[in-house]
Amino acid sequence: MIVGFNFNKVNVERKEAAKGKISISNNVAIKDIEQKELPFGKEKQNALKFTFEFTSKYEPEIGAIVLGGDVLFVDDAKKIKEILDSWKKDKKISKEVMTSVLNNVLTRCNIQALILSQEVNLPPPVPLPKVKVETGEKEYIG
Repeated sequence: MIVGFNFNKVNVERKEAAKGKISISNNVAIKDIEQKELPFGKEKQNALKFTFEFTSKYEPEIGAIVLGGDVLFVDDAKKIKEILDSWKKDKKISKEVMTSVLNNVLTRCNIQALILSQEVNLPPPVPLPKVKVETGEKEYIG
């Protein structure tokens, strides 16, 4: 279960005005995992701190958005140890845990990247819904 989320790096840069065909690629990566002890009342709870980096690159090189931070994940001691051992051994995480962490990171980072792109006049890094106006004329097929 995710109990915390923090940004510790926010970097947005627009090098030149957007023109022509622009390609935007988004990527998120888990950089590190550390074990933490969180105080809950009189007890301490084992937790994992997932350090991440989210990047939106604009091609041609008109700008970039880089967000970094961490997610706090709490589970029972056995599960925490399994996740940490797997990470230390071969930098892998179970699909169940990875899905939960990455979905949380993507939700928050996509929103933040959208806000930041607007502030510096970059195109939105995620596709936005668009209104399609119809003429009102119906085609008769008979």
